[in-house]
Amino acid sequence: MRFLSETSSDGVREQLFELGEIPGVLWTPEGALDARPLVLMGHGGGQHKKAPGVLVRARRFVTELGFAVVALDAPAHGDRPKVEEYDRIVTGNRARIEAGAEPAELIAGFQARVARQTVPEWRAALDAVQQLDYVGAGGVGYWGVSLGCGLGVPFVAAEPRIRAAVLGLGGAAASAEAAEAITVPVEFLVQWDDERVPRAQSMALFDAFASTEKTLHANPGKHGEIPAFELDSTLRFFSRHLG
Repeated sequence: MRFLSETSSDGVREQLFELGEIPGVLWTPEGALDARPLVLMGHGGGQHKKAPGVLVRARRFVTELGFAVVALDAPAHGDRPKVEEYDRIVTGNRARIEAGAEPAELIAGFQARVARQTVPEWRAALDAVQQLDYVGAGGVGYWGVSLGCGLGVPFVAAEPRIRAAVLGLGGAAASAEAAEAITVPVEFLVQWDDERVPRAQSMALFDAFASTEKTLHANPGKHGEIPAFELDSTLRFFSRHLG
């Protein structure tokens, strides 16, 4: 793990790093010295580790809860190089969708393919940041919607250090089998008028989680229109399970 830069503002320290060839960012309270809970945050498709929504959530986790937050660029996103294979799949999927194909199945197949790469990457990142004195080996949570859900469900299923997860805007076609292995508390976000993930697919994914504590948060609106107030619920959720 190699740190590239460090800045601080309004009580939040931001450190850009590389783990091998994987670019990432770590946010912690300014001046933090001791161990604290950690949230791993997956960004949406076409976004990156410092997308505006990621930044807003990360800063609130740090300033209001005292947590550490890590985000990584997904393959072919942010500061990572393009991947010819993924570009071909995306281009082909767009053509099929324009021709009338159901997008959920195509998106699911792509996310499952990428997750085979990202699960070990996230596990390596978790190993690395937990070696830092000001992060440590405390409670770990995962937050991710859309692409962050499609890649996050297999990761949460595979990683026993995760104690709680906020997921959403994903469907069973991509993640149902992995979801059956998840037993930690889950808060699941659904947009009732989602144009990308059919409502039935979202309901099926929620049903597949084996967690005894799982909560469905459904709001009207399209795929990218999660209400801002859901972040307040997310903070309470992680505080309860990690704090």
